[in-house]
Amino acid sequence: MPTLNLYTNVPVDAVIASDILRDATKAVAKILGKSESYVMILINGGVPIAFAGTEAPAAYGELISIGSLGPSVNGKLSSTIAEILQTKLLIDSSRFYIKLYDVERSFFGFNGSTF
Repeated sequence: MPTLNLYTNVPVDAVIASDILRDATKAVAKILGKSESYVMILINGGVPIAFAGTEAPAAYGELISIGSLGPSVNGKLSSTIAEILQTKLLIDSSRFYIKLYDVERSFFGFNGSTF
């Protein structure tokens, strides 16, 4: 159930979006040790964002997971997603924040119930 929401002020065309979705899905699943079949990635491009007082390319992400987050993986997740954004959208890693949420099963719904 890991879900990654990405917001960027860079316009994202369909081809680049598809590449990011594929790469981020594989990365999140691998780093968290979860099946790709439960990973969801959302990309919101062209969102007005100011970071450090400028509208230069920037991004914000939120990753929610039931377990698997912690000091040993959080840095790896942050750097890997930042690298994908740098490669695909030319967003410098110094202009990217990511918030990581570890939630309990009862706080995440799926298939008409909770995990």
